[in-house]
Amino acid sequence: MRDYLRATRHPWSSFLFLVPLVAVYEGGVVWLGGDRADRLRNGADAWVRWQLETFGAGHAFAAPMLVLGILLLWSWWRAADCPADPVRTWFGMAFEGAAYAAVLWQFGQNYGPIIDKLGVRLDVPAAPDRAARVLTYLGAGIYEEALFRLGLFGGLLLMLRLVLLPRLIALPLAAFVAACGFAAAHHVGPYGEPMNAYVFLFRVIAGLYFTALYVGRGFGVAVAAHAGYDILVGVA
Repeated sequence: MRDYLRATRHPWSSFLFLVPLVAVYEGGVVWLGGDRADRLRNGADAWVRWQLETFGAGHAFAAPMLVLGILLLWSWWRAADCPADPVRTWFGMAFEGAAYAAVLWQFGQNYGPIIDKLGVRLDVPAAPDRAARVLTYLGAGIYEEALFRLGLFGGLLLMLRLVLLPRLIALPLAAFVAACGFAAAHHVGPYGEPMNAYVFLFRVIAGLYFTALYVGRGFGVAVAAHAGYDILVGVA
């Protein structure tokens, strides 16, 4: 068990866990979306692609290659302690992700009645087809975690540590800022939802929850929990 708990936090385990998820998401978006595949993409995915296009990397596979490439490079850096049983680790991460998604979903069920009385819905805007919705939520798990946990939280934590801020202060500060950014991202842009303090607070809590999973259980588990939660809310 101790080896497994260590293995899930290794970037190689996250890389192996994400490869099939990215393949299903990217392949499904092209298959179901056809010429209008962009309408099925998650907002974070679309934003990453837009940023890559500004640097001349507009290829359809640039975004997934970036995410997987970062994990692969990180895995090479940590090659000395690479996990020995990737298959058991993969299935364990899937089970953990589903369990953590159910925990957040149950919390949302108890939080939901409060804001339902105010006429506010927590559901993510969804495509009409169920398979398309699952793909969109899978993309949210992959690219929102890559953007806000791997990128924003990880980058902030690194900068705060570089200026010699103690980890005890730097970690919660970076987690809070990244969670607020995660919550705010749902309310900006042409497809953003109207700002509502109750929904914003819930998403800040969810962002902190996913950050705790990222730090304590690894990137792959955070992705699985995020995608699983969105699917439970939007499809189940």
